[in-house]
Amino acid sequence: MLPQMICTVFGIGYLRPGPGTWGSVAALPAAWALHIMGGATLLGVMIVLVFALGLWGTTRMTSGADTHDPSEIVIDEVVGQWTALLPVSLGASMRGVEITALWPGWVAAFVLFRFFDIVKPGLVRRADLREDAVGVMLDDVVAGVFAALGTVALAAIAHGIFLL
Repeated sequence: MLPQMICTVFGIGYLRPGPGTWGSVAALPAAWALHIMGGATLLGVMIVLVFALGLWGTTRMTSGADTHDPSEIVIDEVVGQWTALLPVSLGASMRGVEITALWPGWVAAFVLFRFFDIVKPGLVRRADLREDAVGVMLDDVVAGVFAALGTVALAAIAHGIFLL
């Protein structure tokens, strides 16, 4: 029961269509709350802790299952989305501004994370091909890292730090 609650993020993974997108949407207010409570540091710590918790839950939930990555498991999307949002949280902390003021970064992080999670280019696909609980969690972390880098690049362009 506990692994199922963790992995489905209290049932959000059962929403249709697109449970992964629902998991990413659920990650947004949680990231905001974590940032408000402890800034980028707390968000970073929670990424690591929830990754470990998700790995534990996914291992138990998929033990003996027909598939290594059931669509209702969305805790990986939460970790990946938080990873994508980490530079936004860091930027808000460094500039001393409300994180909601950086709303373009939120949009970029969300859209880029969903893109990389769905398309699964290169290293994201490689992690997904593991076909175990580590792969379930890791492909979303890698997608989150790609989305974070894309978000930083877009912010740099938007703020005139470099031009393409």
